[in-house]
Amino acid sequence: MTRPYKIPVSVLVVIHRLDGQVLLIERTRPAGFWQSVTGAIDYDDEPLEAAARREVAEETGITGGELVDWKLSNVYELYPMWQHRYAPGVTRNTEHVFGLTVPADTAVTLCPREHGAWCWLPWREAADRCFSPSNAEAILQLPRFVNFV
Repeated sequence: MTRPYKIPVSVLVVIHRLDGQVLLIERTRPAGFWQSVTGAIDYDDEPLEAAARREVAEETGITGGELVDWKLSNVYELYPMWQHRYAPGVTRNTEHVFGLTVPADTAVTLCPREHGAWCWLPWREAADRCFSPSNAEAILQLPRFVNFV
């Protein structure tokens, strides 16, 4: 049985604490690509919030926190290295942005197939470390949605 193509609709979840620290995770392939949690919806009518919660749990082991739909979306060209995951002719993805506020003592358990390291960084530093411009821009929006303490 062949694996179905990914649907070109995804979620980006900026996981953060109320002190302005943002969780970044490093991809195993290619190494050095730091990002927030991202992932495609699994089926056409999967609710975006459900996809966001699922991706966060799969990639970080985090199941709690306050999830907020930031009502932001990005449309971007698929990176050539991941183009093969999508149906022929699909070149763009629509990414929906969420924020997830978690307590300072939140445990992180990575999915080793996808990610090899994680770190908490101040939000501006986290934005600078992201390989994806849309991810960096989402992190820079954090002060619009969160009052830091």
